[in-house]
Amino acid sequence: MARTALIESRLTPNAISLTGLLGNLLAAFLVLQELWLWAGLAFIAGSVMDTLDGRYSRMSGKGTPFGAFLDSTLDRIEEGIVLTAVAVYFVRTDDEVAVAAVVIAVLASLMVSYTRARAEALGVECKVGLATRAVRVVIISAGLLFAQGLGIGTFELLEPAIYLLAGLTTVTVIQRVLHVRRELRQPP
Repeated sequence: MARTALIESRLTPNAISLTGLLGNLLAAFLVLQELWLWAGLAFIAGSVMDTLDGRYSRMSGKGTPFGAFLDSTLDRIEEGIVLTAVAVYFVRTDDEVAVAAVVIAVLASLMVSYTRARAEALGVECKVGLATRAVRVVIISAGLLFAQGLGIGTFELLEPAIYLLAGLTTVTVIQRVLHVRRELRQPP
């Protein structure tokens, strides 16, 4: 009953996408304030919206080609905004290696999405690789939530999470390039 009412409502997939953007803008702001728990929760909420918009689009039949384009575009922007805020934090702490890792993570995350889009434009399905969007969200979320141990201990996970993210996204780009190369070499 509630599901039917939601689908019949005026709610659009684009509104859900824009809510995800707002959540991630809030997360970036909270990172800059070093409010790690709240930043992590805002990032998770924004990321949940990013997964719901596509599902809602399919379930409700309200999806449009522009909506799919907007969703993909906002997903890249949101990840980049939050990681840019993390880079600013590392600049403030004079951690040049971590700043470089954030830059690599952002670039490789964009390339993970680009390689899939480009492969699909060539007619090759390309969902292979370790660092899918869901994996990247989990790594960033853990890094933000446990940036300063979350009061559980003295460990800090933000920097290791960024190094892991940079490494896995780079490996994923390589996996996708090799996958597309193999697929395009196969006879039709």
